[in-house]
Amino acid sequence: MKRSFIASAIALALAQVTGAAWAQSASADQASSPATPSQAPAVPSKANTTDLDAVVVTGSRVQTTVGKSATPVTVINAQTLQSTGQVNLRDALITLQPSITRTSFGSDNAELTDALQMDGLSPDHVLVLVNGKRRHGSANMIEDGGLDQGSTGVDLDMIPTDLIDHIEVLRDGAAAQYGSDAIAGVINIILKDNTSGGAVSSTNGQTYQGDGFRSTETASIATTLGQNGFLDLSAEYDRVNHTIRTGPDYADGAYGHGDAAAYIAAHGYSPTFPVGPAYKNLTTGDTASTRQLVGFNAGYDFSNDVEAYAFGTFGHREAEGYENYRPPYVAPSVYPNGFTPTFTDHENDYSITGGVKDSDFHGWDVDLGITYGGDRNNLGLLHSINASIADSPTSFDLGAVSNTQLTTNLDFTRPFQLSAFAQPLNFSFGFEQRRETYQIQPGDEDSYQYGGSSSELGFNPLNSGSWERNVLGAYVDFATHITEKWQADLSGRYEHYSDFGGTSNAKLSTRYDFTPRIALRASASTGFHAPSLAEEHFSTLGVNPSSATGQLAPNSPAAQALGAQPLKPEESTNLNLGLVLNPLDNWNITADAYQINIRHRIVSGGSESGQVALDALAASGISVPGIPANNVSVWYFTNGADTRTRGVDITSVYHADYNAWGKVDWNLSANINNTRVTHVGLNAAGEPQLSLQQISYLTSSTPHNRVIFGPTWHAGKWSVTLRENRWGSTSDKLSYSSGPDAYSISNFYNMYNKPMYTTDFEVDYNVTKGLQLAVGANNAFDRYPTKIPYIVAVGGQQYDLLNSQMGWDGGYYYARVCYQF
Repeated sequence: MKRSFIASAIALALAQVTGAAWAQSASADQASSPATPSQAPAVPSKANTTDLDAVVVTGSRVQTTVGKSATPVTVINAQTLQSTGQVNLRDALITLQPSITRTSFGSDNAELTDALQMDGLSPDHVLVLVNGKRRHGSANMIEDGGLDQGSTGVDLDMIPTDLIDHIEVLRDGAAAQYGSDAIAGVINIILKDNTSGGAVSSTNGQTYQGDGFRSTETASIATTLGQNGFLDLSAEYDRVNHTIRTGPDYADGAYGHGDAAAYIAAHGYSPTFPVGPAYKNLTTGDTASTRQLVGFNAGYDFSNDVEAYAFGTFGHREAEGYENYRPPYVAPSVYPNGFTPTFTDHENDYSITGGVKDSDFHGWDVDLGITYGGDRNNLGLLHSINASIADSPTSFDLGAVSNTQLTTNLDFTRPFQLSAFAQPLNFSFGFEQRRETYQIQPGDEDSYQYGGSSSELGFNPLNSGSWERNVLGAYVDFATHITEKWQADLSGRYEHYSDFGGTSNAKLSTRYDFTPRIALRASASTGFHAPSLAEEHFSTLGVNPSSATGQLAPNSPAAQALGAQPLKPEESTNLNLGLVLNPLDNWNITADAYQINIRHRIVSGGSESGQVALDALAASGISVPGIPANNVSVWYFTNGADTRTRGVDITSVYHADYNAWGKVDWNLSANINNTRVTHVGLNAAGEPQLSLQQISYLTSSTPHNRVIFGPTWHAGKWSVTLRENRWGSTSDKLSYSSGPDAYSISNFYNMYNKPMYTTDFEVDYNVTKGLQLAVGANNAFDRYPTKIPYIVAVGGQQYDLLNSQMGWDGGYYYARVCYQF
């Protein structure tokens, strides 16, 4: 497997070297070769990384460039995002950045929120900024098992893509600079600040199997605001239909083994349901959703020094996802052919920022800004029933979860000319005050009483409520060039949380340029992730046809009776060592090795099953429908593990000019990643808090390596982007669904998902200066992950639900028309 990965990387690197040599040869022959006039493309170059002199503001309090940064930063422009064919911002980033992934399938409410992972860590370990200001997370916590469990990461898809100028991805820990969550890295979304022009576009596509049709319409316009200001407006409408990737359920006798009765007799297995008529389980696949977004970015200069700014977004999404099929015997009078409950979410997400900057306030550069944002998810259930209630309704209001975040920042920066340094010492300090709230509202009585609605129970009054906390923070930062070739940046930050106390963190980053073509950079930092209010207070029950799993809030009496302790922050130590090379003009290579140690990692621990679990649920006011006690379990969050992540990020960008043959941006990026659990905590009974399955979620559910090779050719009115992806292997410990180890919490099936290759392409044609047509395909050769065996399949499941490879929708083709004015 390693040899295969290394061979792939070498082959792609050789392709770049060959391209560079060809470009130099073409340039040398220019005088003797007749040149064909070429028209400059109407759309800028779509390189994954912008030119080395592109200014970046992420990772340092001092503006620098991509080529001179002391920490690894990638810049992705709007045209590159568009060329992926992904109208979903999260998936566009995954397409372009090998260190960014997502779980293939989110069960239950996890289906309804788009979250991403970086460096094989949780979505909560990635900090998202918009114009440098902290973005609020989702209120919809991911409940089910897997790497994302417990996370309330930022939903990037609630930001209109047409409002984005570029994105800066910092691949380094930065909690000492920006606060909680910046353990794996930082994504800073920079909005457009144009004063004229605009665009309208329409993108439509569907999967090769004919489902998952998607239509996305965007519009943006920019104008002046008075004489000295600008205003950019953007709107987006997106509709996507379900995809279904399940086979026939194994209980019907058709899941890959022909006659189920014969297979069961031969192997001694018992299905979950009685073998009956064939049916199609709709669970495995993507949700359907309709999303409307609006956003703006504005600024006004009152003088040469004083500027006011404001930006904001609002998004509304209606989403629905299928739950597991319920056989006819569950409610024969209402659903004589069985039924498939449908989980729904009506979501409103919003954020507004306003502030003022003064670049000469008694010699200081001052920025005062206030951001208010939040998210509300109204959860529901259709096509279900509470079988314990006569004349039960078939649709239910399950309640709502919501959060808000009010953040005030005051930042000061000033350079000091000191003879000890080659350049001025840039001194920055600032303060942050943040108020966070979280609320759970109960659902209909019928959704939680007497066993509750089938598949998902509503929130009951006992596990509902409102919570809040206040955060105060202060930081200092020193940055300078000690010599002309040696730069350094030192940061320190202290934050105090009203619910668990204070935390201090520091970061040192440095870079030495031996020559204009060779540099070394390094950083060392500490960081933290504060437990979210949802992790501290959320509790619920998830019910499958034959089992139930309850989540208890760690500070609840029921969880504390089982040994739960109040959550404390995760703490991290980050190390990074990088090499920067510029072997030829317009060719940049970086290789950054990193290590991330996380202590007190928040995981699902304290698992109990059987009568103990039933009693704990009853103490929390949660009743369980007629399910055997040995199929009922409960758990709560705990600081139950330490992990160590080691990896290498490699990027190579070459901008080649082939004269009459056009220009090519050769892009190669790779991520090698490995996570180990170095310590597992013990519960009150002295037993490990993590099972082998839970350990596999943390260590092997994301690819150990990934390579993206993506040349973009443009000449005249034409542009072609080709992107080859190699997804490294993943592995999981899957629960048996039949046989003697069915639903065991100690014996698992070792699932190996082999490495996969996918190919994306897009062809663009500029009909006029403003009108562009494009066609393309993602996963053009219709590749699918490794299929799982019969003995771990539930409800027609064909693929590993919780791995983070390429997903299982197969090939997708699309067309786009865009008009810029």
